[in-house]
Amino acid sequence: MPDFYYIPLSPPCRGSVLTAKAVGVELNLKRVDVLAGEQMKPEFVAINPQHCIPTLVDGDFTLWESRPISSYLATKYGKDDTLYPADVKTRATIDRLMYFDMGTLFFRFGEYVFPVLFRGEDKPNPEKLEKLQEALGWLNGFLEGHDFAVGNNITVADHTLVATVSTLEA
Repeated sequence: MPDFYYIPLSPPCRGSVLTAKAVGVELNLKRVDVLAGEQMKPEFVAINPQHCIPTLVDGDFTLWESRPISSYLATKYGKDDTLYPADVKTRATIDRLMYFDMGTLFFRFGEYVFPVLFRGEDKPNPEKLEKLQEALGWLNGFLEGHDFAVGNNITVADHTLVATVSTLEA
């Protein structure tokens, strides 16, 4: 059973947990209290020198960053390639949407809410909200014409995106 170091409220962590559940692999969930600095403890840094969350340890293989973790879980444990298809164009589109989440959607979410949640600011910056809304508009455009992020089947891109969007709703 792979060890999964995570923060339950983190959208990137939740995206990988959704993928694990979808492929039926049980994770040994290990909560990391980043506010208490647990990710800086020598035993964690020995696993992941970048000390970031989430981190997956599957036997002798260690991987961090949620989107590659989701791709890995779908490829290794999936009963077929539905969640992360082998077709090069479909896979490239899935990767593009996961990178969009990382570099744009989740990034802008963080710019909007993290100052209030973690830096003690009184209220979010309205300019950051505009940038976040722009990213959500792009996402809505990507979703037009099909049931899920990439066509009519759920993929790892859906797990990643729904984890971010559902956090915005919360």
